[in-house]
Amino acid sequence: MKKSLIALAFGAFALGAAEFVMMGILSQTAHDMGVTIPQAGHYISAYAIGVCIGTLILVFGRRTPPKNLIILFMVLVVVGNTMSAFSTGNIMLIVARFISGLPHGAFFGTATLIAKTVADKGKEAQAVSAMVTGQTIANMLGVPAGTMLGEFLSWRLAFGVLAAWAAVTIMLALLWIPQIPAVPDKGLAGQFQFLKKRGPWMILAAVFLGNGGVFCWWSYVSPWLTGVGGFPSGFVPVLMMLAGFGMVVGGLIGGKVCDSWRYAGTAALGQGISMIGLLVIFLVPGGNLPCAILTFWVAFGLFFISSPQQLLMANAGKGGGELIGGATVQVAFNFGNAVGSMIGGAALNASGMNYHYPALAGVPLALLSVICLVTYSMRHESNTGAYERMRKIEV
Repeated sequence: MKKSLIALAFGAFALGAAEFVMMGILSQTAHDMGVTIPQAGHYISAYAIGVCIGTLILVFGRRTPPKNLIILFMVLVVVGNTMSAFSTGNIMLIVARFISGLPHGAFFGTATLIAKTVADKGKEAQAVSAMVTGQTIANMLGVPAGTMLGEFLSWRLAFGVLAAWAAVTIMLALLWIPQIPAVPDKGLAGQFQFLKKRGPWMILAAVFLGNGGVFCWWSYVSPWLTGVGGFPSGFVPVLMMLAGFGMVVGGLIGGKVCDSWRYAGTAALGQGISMIGLLVIFLVPGGNLPCAILTFWVAFGLFFISSPQQLLMANAGKGGGELIGGATVQVAFNFGNAVGSMIGGAALNASGMNYHYPALAGVPLALLSVICLVTYSMRHESNTGAYERMRKIEV
């Protein structure tokens, strides 16, 4: 793998772990902060809202070289996670989570552009998936490790480690990421020209609805595993590792399929996988094996769609809006996470804390996402571009 992609994957690891580790330590954090589990869901929502607002960094930093932007984002990761580690109360932790989320969407928009630029021709999706692999490995190793720290030592240590990881990423970015030119400066409004078309809005709606549906359930996966799956709390980190493995496999396979087929078609396939998983979660009473399989299943589908969605929006923004286009995916992703967390919490309260119902609440959202992606693919991807992607092979 190119060293630049390794540096970007390190950054994606820091952000992926910072976003998802809260799901694994939600119970311990809620206890220490003196709030209920549904109230602790606000820590997830605060991060997601930070992602949405943080995109403005790209709006006003459009003339900044991508490498410099990556370094700035990692500095914010250090600050936000250090604050999380030393939070003394509920409000401080919410603010810290908000700061931690600020660089998330902007990072992935910028990293997608860099990955596309350094990729070999015809392997852009695999280069993006290599970068995103950092995020999926975070879920396979970083989140379980953070969950284990929360279970046996302190949840604060998880955020301290992430702050140190981001500091290391700054050094790797300085050494390995090449200086590539900033995107063409089309002015403040010019960056958003692509949003005047209907197609990009369909993709963003699909991202928002799909991830909102999954996060209705995923936001409360830790208590679901113990309450419905019957697992002891000390075994949750192992199951988080299984989920992370599903994300890694899903992301890599999604990247390969995407380079060979339709981008939106690939995303629709992955979203359909997640939707089926949510429906089965509601229908299955519980048990160790079914819950373990379903954790892997939904996680696989969740990141199967990552590369195609990033590339769809980065390509939609060509001509000055590439960074914003790539970042809007993460904005829609995390806005969906925030709304999904709230809907899932409402479903819990309405059902008397029955952990089957958050999954059911997510099914209609996931179905609407599949419809958006299939419609987009039928209207805009009738030409798969297979001929243009053919490469000469010397034998």
